[in-house]
Amino acid sequence: MSVSQVIILAGGLGTRLRSSVPDLPKCMAPVAGMPFLHYVIKYCEEQGIGKFIFSLGYKHELIADWLSGRLPGGSYSLSIEEEPLGTGGAIRKACGQAGIDTVFVLNGDTYFGADLGELSKFHKAVAADCTLCLKPMKNFERYGVVEINKDGSILDFREKQHYEQGLINGGVYALSAPAFLREALDEKFSFEKDYLESYCGKRAFYGLKQEAYFIDIGIPEDYERAQREMRGLQ
Repeated sequence: MSVSQVIILAGGLGTRLRSSVPDLPKCMAPVAGMPFLHYVIKYCEEQGIGKFIFSLGYKHELIADWLSGRLPGGSYSLSIEEEPLGTGGAIRKACGQAGIDTVFVLNGDTYFGADLGELSKFHKAVAADCTLCLKPMKNFERYGVVEINKDGSILDFREKQHYEQGLINGGVYALSAPAFLREALDEKFSFEKDYLESYCGKRAFYGLKQEAYFIDIGIPEDYERAQREMRGLQ
């Protein structure tokens, strides 16, 4: 696989999980006896990733301490926000450590078992600025929908509402770091709203549908579901 580095966004506060997981960064919420971040890292390792960049904020010392016992020292680096920069600002800061043209970006509080080799190959073939892994879903209202053309280019992002079926943004990206760093964006911004949605139709954004296991532990109901479903992924 040509892309070997990943940025993992692990700076979330986990506000909506406070009733279930008090006072922990969201990515460190215990799932079947292990921090959720363990499963994200293990997935990346199984996909052939050799270099990790962790974007940290809230209680970063706690995550850094855990990582020191989980990964070899030379295999990862930390990008620490002194104040919240939004997902876009966090990715841009972390991209400064990547040193390669294309980097994967993952959310530290979602698990999507997408094929990163396939994503890398598609991203390169279409010369995309950013390629999103899209998860097909039925009967949902928690997520917006991503509409794509026949060639996979992104047509539109639709707001959250009830959908009988659709493709959602699974939070797994292949990103052209140099192109992204050239954008004239604020210091603090949302990657989803201010980059993907605002530049849709103006940049080469593509979506790749992936039929793989997906879970987002951002709300207590799905956090409890993860306890049952992710035990076999340890």
